[in-house]
Amino acid sequence: MGKYFDINEHGCSIRCKLFCADPRAVKRVIVSCHGFGGSKDSASAATFAERAVAKRKGTAVIAFDWPCHGNDARKNLLLEDCDEYLTIVIAYAREHFGTDELYAYGTSFGGYLLLKYLSEHGNPFRKVALRCPAINMLGTLLDNVASPADRETLDAGKPILVGFDRKVKIGPQFVEAVRAADIRERQFFDFADDIIILHGTADETVPFADSAAFADDNVIEFVPVEGADHRFHDPKKLDAAIARIIAFFEL
Repeated sequence: MGKYFDINEHGCSIRCKLFCADPRAVKRVIVSCHGFGGSKDSASAATFAERAVAKRKGTAVIAFDWPCHGNDARKNLLLEDCDEYLTIVIAYAREHFGTDELYAYGTSFGGYLLLKYLSEHGNPFRKVALRCPAINMLGTLLDNVASPADRETLDAGKPILVGFDRKVKIGPQFVEAVRAADIRERQFFDFADDIIILHGTADETVPFADSAAFADDNVIEFVPVEGADHRFHDPKKLDAAIARIIAFFEL
């Protein structure tokens, strides 16, 4: 399942993947945001999308590639480009399908970008679900993704290549932008009732404690998933997390 398409707006060409039973009968759209170095073709994102579409008639999921990820053509990752991509995808979902019933699902880097978007633009979504969000994005990037040699290169003012499914080029400009956009210093009380955070207790990439503290500080519902790693490789744990998110969305 899943049909590829591009959104070509404002000089951007955003590579997307649509999951739905009938594109002519869509009543609600979930925007799916993958993690750093991932893509719209993530197996776990596809599993989530297929379950969500099957759960309730009229549901669609749009997954898309962040700048410099997946099949995206950009070469240098910039935080402002990520914000623009998300803005365009939200507008497309609303206008193309004629609905204001929007939801969001984000993992890791995608969760960070969703929270950043909410704090800067308000919340266009009815519900937002975050799995292992990179609350301390800069710390996650420098401590758990980049190597010591990479950090030395960045300190010298030069770009590096990091990531998983595809190596992503980041430079000092991206690092400084992430440092300035520290969501731990922002308040999310106005959106708290519409957000849920799930995090594996065995996450080896994004600290479990960061999500727990952030959720507690902002009175956001927090669901620990015992024994789950960052990518939720255990199918049973992933299934349980997806079921909890779909229930929160009230699909």
